[in-house]
Amino acid sequence: MGVTLSRAIQWSSDGDQLENSPLNNDILTEILLFTEDFADRHPQEARIPFSEPLQWKTSLETADFTSDIYDTREESAVSLECDDKGRPLLQLSPPAITVHSFYHLSNLLQLSKDKKIKEVWACLEGELHLYYCYWLMSCIFVLCVFLPREGRLSPAAVNTEVDLLKKFCGTGENRVLKSVRYTSDYVFSNGCRSPPWRQMDGEICSLIIETCDTEPTLFITCSTSGVFLNERINGEGGENSYMTKSEVYKDIVTLLKNKSPHFAAAADEQVLLNTTQIQQFYLFQHILVISHFYPEKILWESTSHSVSLRDQKLWASLNINTSNRCMCVCMRSKSPGGADDYSESSSEDEEDEEQHERRAEIPTDLPSEYWQIQKLVKYLKGANQTATVIVLCALRDFNLVQETCQLAIRDVGGLEVLINLLDTDDIRCKIGSLKILKEISCNSQIRQTIADLGGLQTMVSILDSPVKELKCLAAETIANVAKFRRARRTVRRYGGIKRLVDLLDCVPDGVSLSAEQERDAEVARCGALALWSCSKSTRNKESIRQAGGIPLLARLLKSSQKNMLIPVVGTLQECASEKSYRIAIQTEGMIEDLVKNLSCDNQELQMHCASAIFKCAEDKHTRDLVRQYDGLKPLVMLLNEAENKQLLAATTGAIWKCSISLENVAKFQEYKALEILVGLLKVQPEEVLVNVVGALGECAQISENLATIRKSGGIQPLVNLLSGTNQALLVNVTRAVGACATDPDNMAIIDRLDGVRLLWSLLKNPNPDVQASAAWAICPCIENAKDAGEMVRSFVGGLELIVNLLKSQNKDVLASVCAAIAKIAKDVENLAVITDHGVVPMLANLTNTGEDKLRQYLAEAIACCCTWGSNCVSFGEAGAVAPLVHYLHSKDPLVHQATARALFELSKDPNNCITMHENGVVKLLLIMIGSTDVILQEAAASCVANIRCLALANDKAKNG
Repeated sequence: MGVTLSRAIQWSSDGDQLENSPLNNDILTEILLFTEDFADRHPQEARIPFSEPLQWKTSLETADFTSDIYDTREESAVSLECDDKGRPLLQLSPPAITVHSFYHLSNLLQLSKDKKIKEVWACLEGELHLYYCYWLMSCIFVLCVFLPREGRLSPAAVNTEVDLLKKFCGTGENRVLKSVRYTSDYVFSNGCRSPPWRQMDGEICSLIIETCDTEPTLFITCSTSGVFLNERINGEGGENSYMTKSEVYKDIVTLLKNKSPHFAAAADEQVLLNTTQIQQFYLFQHILVISHFYPEKILWESTSHSVSLRDQKLWASLNINTSNRCMCVCMRSKSPGGADDYSESSSEDEEDEEQHERRAEIPTDLPSEYWQIQKLVKYLKGANQTATVIVLCALRDFNLVQETCQLAIRDVGGLEVLINLLDTDDIRCKIGSLKILKEISCNSQIRQTIADLGGLQTMVSILDSPVKELKCLAAETIANVAKFRRARRTVRRYGGIKRLVDLLDCVPDGVSLSAEQERDAEVARCGALALWSCSKSTRNKESIRQAGGIPLLARLLKSSQKNMLIPVVGTLQECASEKSYRIAIQTEGMIEDLVKNLSCDNQELQMHCASAIFKCAEDKHTRDLVRQYDGLKPLVMLLNEAENKQLLAATTGAIWKCSISLENVAKFQEYKALEILVGLLKVQPEEVLVNVVGALGECAQISENLATIRKSGGIQPLVNLLSGTNQALLVNVTRAVGACATDPDNMAIIDRLDGVRLLWSLLKNPNPDVQASAAWAICPCIENAKDAGEMVRSFVGGLELIVNLLKSQNKDVLASVCAAIAKIAKDVENLAVITDHGVVPMLANLTNTGEDKLRQYLAEAIACCCTWGSNCVSFGEAGAVAPLVHYLHSKDPLVHQATARALFELSKDPNNCITMHENGVVKLLLIMIGSTDVILQEAAASCVANIRCLALANDKAKNG
């Protein structure tokens, strides 16, 4: 943020005042928002004193400092908080103010009320100006991200340490280690590699490290509490093999130093880093980026986390360039312009001289390519057109995929030069520049910088070029850069989406393509790549649709070229999250092509096709089309690719959604999909488990599949998953367990594994979807348990818990709880307990609902609860009868049946019969007596009979 704003902010011609422009006002507002809430977001870092205070002429007065953290006397105000030298961290002597920390800066802005922008304006016009202010913000922000907390390891710290250790492995005489490798290649979204059940204990990953002098091989566990040797022997062992076998060390380097004398000696010689130094290394890298843009004045001081450049050997081992524009000087002087200040000349000759004078201090073990690239970029800055083309060609001879080469270009200011070349009229220069930018923009830092420098806007304009090679290169570079939100927004705002869609207009295949048609196809492929990156934005998806992208993507989907299909399907699967795209994918006939490519020999293409089907199969017509085009068998076949977790997640997702249709479930039975799905219930990422359990839950709706799940050993892992924390997984697993519980044999296993208790405990989950799914699952458990009444009573506080859920505002929770109460109430003792907990008035309060699903289960619960004591009378007194009569106007026959049963039970009280008669129930019930539904017919007739008996009794009393 600081880089972008400092380059864009507008100063007056003398450089002492900010211009009053809309751009400046926007920037000042962003600075204000950042600073105002900094203390709340980062309280510890906000307390770090500045090396130099911020000073300006304020419009605030002593009376404005009303907080009790300030001492106000006469016309001055000082903070009670002081630095280690006893100086107040805020001091006001109107109009002068001095602030020493972000905490007081943030607090001052909050006290400023309607003067906030004015104060920010005055501060930035103070003697420190924008450079120092923003540099300080950036450094403190980096501290919040990278500095370790409370001595605990994080996945990022461990992964970084492992990456650095791998650099010291090899086969030569000077090697430090033989090899370092993880036991698992799969990385979870939180950065851990250990299975979820071991992550619960703080485990991050396990390593196998071969040293040069110790036997046997070291098997190491890294956890949040530290690093230790585990019990694993010869790479074998069960879960217990990951238990601790040694003392716990703070990081991997410390453990290795204690276990390997060779490593310890080599580590001292080669300056290997511990975890804290690694954090400082990342902080230092960030400071170098900032100092590249603010070479005039860099200040840094922190009492607890200082960065030193004295140990050149240390930074050399990390390939850090501490020379030239990227030099960061740690200053202790109290005023700018001191003897230790570092300034850089803008003269190229002086810059070369400065470089030459420092050459003895430059780390010698940076690869020679780094210096060669920097020298070439310097030539590039002042070369003519011919020389520029030659230099660009020379730069392309380097391996630009290597980060060292990428940073060499960036560190010497090469990105600005390359982007400026895009504005020239020389096509060769544009092509050469784009070829380099395309390669190096795979680096996230460089992507950000390209966007900051306005490179995307220029690339979007190049998409209009008649030169097809330029179009391709610009689109491919946009595809790399548009990996983050701001870049995608920039592409859209500058008209890039429409231009990229226009690139798709070509005929993808033919008997034989001419050279021109092949170039058109390549343009379309590059356009699809860029749209794929851009389509991660919801607004961009809509822009692609409005620009006519869907029919063009459908046409390209007919291509037989995999390099064309991958970005096309990738774009479609991103856009398929929108309903308009799902409908279009159906109507444009794309389902057939997606199904066809499930059987290709490219796993990335298969994954994107399965993912698109996953999203589209929410619709029944899509599910039918997948079956009609024989897409179910290839999906089952892809379950065997269990090593590719992304493919497995997409495939299981597609199977889950397709199994919503019972016709598809029959096919999955035929292809033995259930047995494979059950086998995937263990040691899988949660994303896969959600889909697998969802599919099993749908397949369990067919009774014969219940035995298959049981015989395949699926009940226990399903019950085990009930103790998880992933909300989507809990919704699916409760549904699956509930479906399995409809089989008495399955229910016996669920009960033995304490599954019903786990389901009941999920009623406490704050997520209403989990609550509802758990309550639905409890219903078949109660119905099929051998002694349901005793089982329910064994859950201490369970009945009160489920009755209290009738206070929920979620209609599905209410319906599911009513269904569970209807099952519970069939046991007299339990009915008595829930009556004492106030179930009758709570059910009565719900009767005015218009939701048919809730009406059905509410009526069933009322019918069952009427059988205890005076509940029948209590429902009438609570006003539940009249609303129930109106349920008979519903068009849902299930509502009719449940309501007739409830009315029959309520009609056993004379006052309720009168209320029913007054609300016209007889005419409605007479119609239902003729129903083919025996239960409805009998309940309606019984209710009318009770009303008729009361009427006859009244007549007899009057005439007697």
